[in-house]
Amino acid sequence: MVSAASRPTVQPQGGQPYGMVYLVGAGPGDPGLFTLRGKGLLECADVVIHDALVSAPILAMINPQATVINAGKRRGRHSLGQEEINQLIIDQAKAHAVVVRLKGGDPFVFGRGGEEMAALVEAGIRVEVVPGITAGVAVPAYAGIPVTHRSQSSSVTFVTGHESAGKYRPRVNWRALAQGSETIVVYMGIHNLGTITAELLAADLSADTPVALIRWGTYPQQETLIGTLTTIVAQVAETGFEAPAIAVIGSVVNWHKVFSHCRPTGTLWP
Repeated sequence: MVSAASRPTVQPQGGQPYGMVYLVGAGPGDPGLFTLRGKGLLECADVVIHDALVSAPILAMINPQATVINAGKRRGRHSLGQEEINQLIIDQAKAHAVVVRLKGGDPFVFGRGGEEMAALVEAGIRVEVVPGITAGVAVPAYAGIPVTHRSQSSSVTFVTGHESAGKYRPRVNWRALAQGSETIVVYMGIHNLGTITAELLAADLSADTPVALIRWGTYPQQETLIGTLTTIVAQVAETGFEAPAIAVIGSVVNWHKVFSHCRPTGTLWP
């Protein structure tokens, strides 16, 4: 926790020091998975700039006197562009002592935390990252799916299924992943699921390879859809299964039948 004695000083009209920015991972949703470090920072923050997928119980931990800004981006509904968010964080750090940038999951796992940290460092703003539990591990666990298993999977790859335009390379090499990893966990892959499954099948991954789609992972309304590489796209169309969801591809998905009743209990959901 940041105590009053250790709060950064602010000189909004002059040079350094500016305030301190904390890039805090909120985890996948269940407030019981939020870190004590993150909770302490929310309780003393002057400003909190949060993403769309941060759960309501975690937002309720924010200091009541803090300014709260929703900078969330959802598919087709972007409130602010990334450059605008970067500048917003910088501006707030120049005027306030403790600024929390609250991001779903972990800031450095498909969370653009690296981009935001780079912008802050370039602007001369002090910044610290507070890791969060990433959805690619926690969400399958809540569905009874271990992403590694000694007898079935000694490798796991985390990959985004929604790549930005104009990035450093044109696309994920799904065919290479098919041959190089026993478990593939796909973030934000629902809208490109047809392309992903076709690429994996073209790389000679078995048509019977199990696939799990898990939406609203770690939330009370969590749902899991189980299929195979050849059936899952049709199942999505038939059921109306929608994002936000994680996809798990590989034989470890079969453990869902054994472990699904072992979902964690005693969480902090209201």
